[in-house]
Amino acid sequence: MATTTNQTFKNFIGGEWVDAASGDTFESTSPATGETIGVFPRSGAEDVDRAVAVAKEAFAEWRLVPAPKRGEILFRLARLLEQEKAGLTDLMTREMGKVKAEAGGDVQEAIDITYYMAGEGRRLFGHTTPSELRDKWNMSVRQPIGVVGAITPWNFPVAIPSWKLIPALVCGNTVVLKPATDTPALAERFVELLAESGIPNGVVNIVHGGGGTVGDRMVRHPDVRVITLTGSRETGVEVLKAAAETLTHVHLELGGKNAIVVLDDAKVELAVDGILWSAFGTSGQRCTAASRVIVQRGVYDELQSQLVARVEKLRLGPGWEDDTDIGPVINRTALEKIHSYTEIGKDEGAKLLTGGEVAGEGDLGKGFFYRPTVFADVDPQMRIAQEEIFGPTTALIPVADLDEAIRVSNGIKYGLSSSIFTQDVNAAFRAMRDLEAGITYVNAGTIGAEVHLPFGGTKDTGNGHREAGQAALDVFTEWKSIYVDYSGRLQRAQIDTEQ
Repeated sequence: MATTTNQTFKNFIGGEWVDAASGDTFESTSPATGETIGVFPRSGAEDVDRAVAVAKEAFAEWRLVPAPKRGEILFRLARLLEQEKAGLTDLMTREMGKVKAEAGGDVQEAIDITYYMAGEGRRLFGHTTPSELRDKWNMSVRQPIGVVGAITPWNFPVAIPSWKLIPALVCGNTVVLKPATDTPALAERFVELLAESGIPNGVVNIVHGGGGTVGDRMVRHPDVRVITLTGSRETGVEVLKAAAETLTHVHLELGGKNAIVVLDDAKVELAVDGILWSAFGTSGQRCTAASRVIVQRGVYDELQSQLVARVEKLRLGPGWEDDTDIGPVINRTALEKIHSYTEIGKDEGAKLLTGGEVAGEGDLGKGFFYRPTVFADVDPQMRIAQEEIFGPTTALIPVADLDEAIRVSNGIKYGLSSSIFTQDVNAAFRAMRDLEAGITYVNAGTIGAEVHLPFGGTKDTGNGHREAGQAALDVFTEWKSIYVDYSGRLQRAQIDTEQ
């Protein structure tokens, strides 16, 4: 264990728990109370270099471990995660702020992806195809790439590291993980469990610290062959620029400005259930959060009334309390940003129906709590309808029909998740075809992805790659085509033969 009696934590490099070379540290604190969770090393380029060197050396052997055996280690990790689920859930309510049910779901996501990807150790399918020549065999296989640099966010502090590390590992790569500085204890515990599962020394390493030092060095390091990042669009662009010099493979999972479309024939109560969960789950701090609700005018007033009534019953509080519906946002900077968008919305002329203020009374004043906020009569071009707020705020946008709803839904620069509530099968299939997003839900909200399907988005949400499902394997492997000629003579392929 990296933990000591005074809750001081370390980097994990080459199977050893070590301090940052500089000796500098930072604290992780609870967004609900301000209490200190732990003290962590504030690492620098020297620490990254050490971790990458160790990972590169470990890759030479790990890539040769048969994939089914790599999978067996990950099956052990999945069982450890199951055993430790309650402890991880409790830690997440304190360090990240999620309510119990959501924190448990975050851990369960890691369990599910680990079981799923461990099974890929006995698949990792390639392809065979017939040759154009006699007595010749053609096939393609997947091969690991090398050292993977994983840069993960705070909002899914166990699930997202699992989405990145587990497929990378089963494919035969080694990893250096840089977790978010807001949730380092959860990432640390995840890596501890990986070590307990039997991962060889050097295959998984964790280096704590800021993106401007640890992350930047990792992206620019010539021996890091894959960077996988979940973060903002702005960070993603900087990563692409920095990685260009070394032609590093880059996988980006960036922002979203997701919409729920509600048509006149929708079941309004069901739609409200979906909006509540999608807009205010995790205090709106999800890239798939529903920060827009596009409503056909025939049902607009009814939905607005039901939604506000339900929102005003939601209880704010620490995530570990059983009756809490909405926990804190992650830090003061986030709190101030969210409130700034409330002021922007009011200045733009949107109608504030409920919320729109910092909750500072009593014990809530110790943390970063924001009241769930609903705007009505929002124009699609307003900033609150175009820009990612990443907080418990949603905007109701009235439209005349399905055609307008689709135009409005698509009229943003992101394309992650989308949703439509309707009882019309024709409308549902048009939405499935025409909504510009990597994910579309019918009669459900914008959150709730399953691990065996690809996760990711279009447009400015990323750079075309996907997490989860078999699509994740394409991020962490390279294709190799193999030709076996058993004719006993030189045969020239079609490209080298005159026709």
